[in-house]
Amino acid sequence: MFHSPFPDVEIPELSVYDYLFGDLTAEDSARVALIDPATGAETSYGALKAQIDAFAGALAARGVDADTVVGLLCPNVPAFATVFHGVLRLGAAVTTFNSLYTAGEIQKQIEDAGATWLVTVSPLLPHAAEAAAACGIPNDHLIVLDGADGHPNLRELLMEQRTPPEVSFDPATHLAALPYSSGTTGIPKGVMLSHRNLVANVEQSRVNIDLKADDRVLAVLPFFHIYGMTVLLNLALRQRASLVTMVRFDLQEFLKNIQDFGCTYLYIAPPIAVALAKHPIVDQYDISTVHSVFSGAAPLDGDTAEAAGRRIHARMMQGYGLTETSPVTHAMPYTRDDIPVSSVGTPLPNTLCKIVDPDTGEEITEFGEDGQTRPGELWIKGPQVMMGYLNKPDATANAIDADGFFHTGDVATVNEGGWYTVVDRVKELIKYHGYQVPPAELEALLLSHPKVADVAVIGVLDDEKQEIPKAFVVPAAGVELTEDEIKAFVAERVAPYKKVRRVEFVEAIPKSSSGKILRKDLRARENAPA
Repeated sequence: MFHSPFPDVEIPELSVYDYLFGDLTAEDSARVALIDPATGAETSYGALKAQIDAFAGALAARGVDADTVVGLLCPNVPAFATVFHGVLRLGAAVTTFNSLYTAGEIQKQIEDAGATWLVTVSPLLPHAAEAAAACGIPNDHLIVLDGADGHPNLRELLMEQRTPPEVSFDPATHLAALPYSSGTTGIPKGVMLSHRNLVANVEQSRVNIDLKADDRVLAVLPFFHIYGMTVLLNLALRQRASLVTMVRFDLQEFLKNIQDFGCTYLYIAPPIAVALAKHPIVDQYDISTVHSVFSGAAPLDGDTAEAAGRRIHARMMQGYGLTETSPVTHAMPYTRDDIPVSSVGTPLPNTLCKIVDPDTGEEITEFGEDGQTRPGELWIKGPQVMMGYLNKPDATANAIDADGFFHTGDVATVNEGGWYTVVDRVKELIKYHGYQVPPAELEALLLSHPKVADVAVIGVLDDEKQEIPKAFVVPAAGVELTEDEIKAFVAERVAPYKKVRRVEFVEAIPKSSSGKILRKDLRARENAPA
């Protein structure tokens, strides 16, 4: 068993609302919490707290209480913070939806989560209304924040100026957030996160991540995803930093917002790191205010991270987590400069880890001559681990063992220096003639090729029904690139069993909104009839 290098921190026995806003001083109240780049409008911490209270009061007057689940289908706009924390202020739970969901996908999650209210914005109303109607949610329970005929809107609700009731519950067991696991490897499941889970993870993250009150954070990763919810929204609010919200990722807008609003801290997913490292448009903007870039949600290879950091003159860091762990379990400590950026850093305080052989179940504790353990499945125990999957006791029991360790399904190694490197998913490892081939390793290698803009690798079956590595490659603009070039490039740099055996050139790699490669989409493409 491996411990965090940091001493445990005390986790406040508070609700999320009390933890974030309970000690708001007059000085903090005057600070800018949220900036809407579309209008330039700023929301102070004092105004945000007042809006949260008024929204909670309006919902309470309409019957929302600690047993209610409220659906939130909303991109990154300042009102997201008002709604999310207004619901939690009442002790009600929030289930967040991917803004790209179809009406059918929204309906499934509403039904599974047991949501009786839905909050959205007018651009997403057609899908939201269709799903709400199918679930029997009436129009007066479908709030359209920016207004739509026949529905409550945020301005009306806030103008009622209702005082929310005092509520009392156990933060350790009371449901706060119900995000759904990404579904990249299976059917999405509701992840039950308590107030203590969310509070603990922010308090833990404060040790490794040096976000300060005078930082401006560009909030481009979606708040509906647990990474955005905890590391962007809640951590920034706890540190009294300012959030510049972005509705969707567009590289030009991303760079313009950094330039116009003086953003200093970026939380990104790997595709943005690739763009920062390689895209020519980056040089057209002054983004010199950025001092730190933190990548998560999917593995980022060290070469790309270093190239991005050199190009924009910023410190590159990486972390790791899962929806089921609120999400952060590992992050590169800002206090250490000896940890390679290819790693995900060290465990947060209060976090225990095991590395377990997926074939034998034996715990791996010995370091090899290279100072690393051999790869194994990463198990996590700590206050950030979820309460379980909603209405799925069997899935919960399969994920969290009797000792309280969550089995991540990710393959990792530990270095003698205490840092971890995530190699791949257990289920995504390619078995080539019995040898394990991590797709992420080949992807990192191919991204270092100057003619490769993006890439994904999966296992496919050859004519003899043996699994082999296949690369889906997006060539850089305006270059000639052949299958033989790709194969030769890899073959010169890896063991023979890791060679890429097939190559397909594509226009784009399918990815989730959080930046994860959707390998299931590539497999579906591979298996589609010719």
